[in-house]
Amino acid sequence: MAKYEQEVKNDIFGFGDLNTAFAQYFSGNSYLTGLVPPTDDVDVSVASVNFAPGVRNNWHKHHDGYQIILVTSGEGWAQIDGQPAQSLKPGDVVVFHDGVKHWHGAKKDSWFTHLAISKGTTEWLEPVTDAEFADLDK
Repeated sequence: MAKYEQEVKNDIFGFGDLNTAFAQYFSGNSYLTGLVPPTDDVDVSVASVNFAPGVRNNWHKHHDGYQIILVTSGEGWAQIDGQPAQSLKPGDVVVFHDGVKHWHGAKKDSWFTHLAISKGTTEWLEPVTDAEFADLDK
C-alpha cells in the first residue's frame, strides 16, 4: 500500500475530482479542486492538486507569470530543467519563475498534494520519461 493515502484523501482542502481537463499532461490519475479562479480583479488561480503514487505532470513553463506550489500532504518531487530534482514534504514551497521549464508530482510509493498558485499561461511540453523518473530514487 502506498504511503499517505489517508492524509491526501483527507487533506484540509479535500480530495478533488478526477482531473480530466488536463489528463493528457499527467502520467496517470490526478485530482483537482479549484479554490480561486482568476477574475478581472484577481489575476492568479489557486488549486489543490492530488496525485496518485508515481503520477507527475509533463515538463511545462508558465509565461507572463509564475507558479508557486505549497505542499500540504504526502511526498513528491519537483524539478527545474538542468537542476537536480527536489524531494518534497508537507510545508515545502517551490517557486517556478516566468519561462522556467519544470515538472512536479508524487513519489512512486506515495500519494501527494500541493496547492498551485499560478499566473499567466501554461505551455505544456514533453512527458517526464519513466527512465528519468526511476532514476530519482537511486
